[in-house]
Amino acid sequence: MKVLLLKDPKDKDSGPDPYIKELGSYSLEATLIPVLSFEFTSLDSLFDKLSHPECYGGLVFTSPRALEAIKICLKEKSKKEAWSKSLKQMWNIKPTYVVGKATASLVEEIGLIPQGEKAGNAEKLAEYICSREKLNSSALLFPCGALKREVLPTVLREKGIPLESLTVYQTTQHPDLQESLSSYFSQQGIPASVVFFSPSGVKFCLQHIQKLSGDLINQVKFAAIGPTTAEALQGAGIAVSCTAGSPTPQDLAAAIHRALHNCSVPQ
Repeated sequence: MKVLLLKDPKDKDSGPDPYIKELGSYSLEATLIPVLSFEFTSLDSLFDKLSHPECYGGLVFTSPRALEAIKICLKEKSKKEAWSKSLKQMWNIKPTYVVGKATASLVEEIGLIPQGEKAGNAEKLAEYICSREKLNSSALLFPCGALKREVLPTVLREKGIPLESLTVYQTTQHPDLQESLSSYFSQQGIPASVVFFSPSGVKFCLQHIQKLSGDLINQVKFAAIGPTTAEALQGAGIAVSCTAGSPTPQDLAAAIHRALHNCSVPQ
């Protein structure tokens, strides 16, 4: 059975994509199609804030892209040296809160120690932060995307925990998306399952997939990486067959396997 994954491939240097590998263990043939493009912004402002850890109570990351923005900053020799010599150690005295393993691993790559990675989504991370932070302490620095959801900022604000957001990337549709989807459907046919990894993916892909699937759309099992993405699909009138228990390749593959088990689907 074929599974279409609407996400960016993992870096080529780090081996096969874990989602393709995990789905393969269930004899599912997975294909990736990149959905999103990212434009990084305010990088000078970001590093200026990172240069003053004494002004903040810690860091919050809910997206790997925010870490990519920092890594772009650190490509500059002088900034990399400043980070290695003192800034990294000063930030490590403070908490670095993250959602998910992918974001946690990128935090570790820049030398910081992640906390809260098992939270799985912004709502649970907000609860975790509230359980550890004191009221009216120094603000947490939150590098984020322009399309960030307001759940985490709202919960922290209601609990009296200050958060300073800084938009460091913009999300747009991948320039090759429509062509890639058309090519996939013409060559591979209708997949047994289509997996969405973000509300933005739903926004940019769903209409194309509905058009390409035509009358066979009801045969497709739609899957979501987490509850936020599932809500976006449901809001667009799509029945969600399964949602990963946590945003990991293992949980997603198991959920899709269960959804497809004993179902009559295209091969």
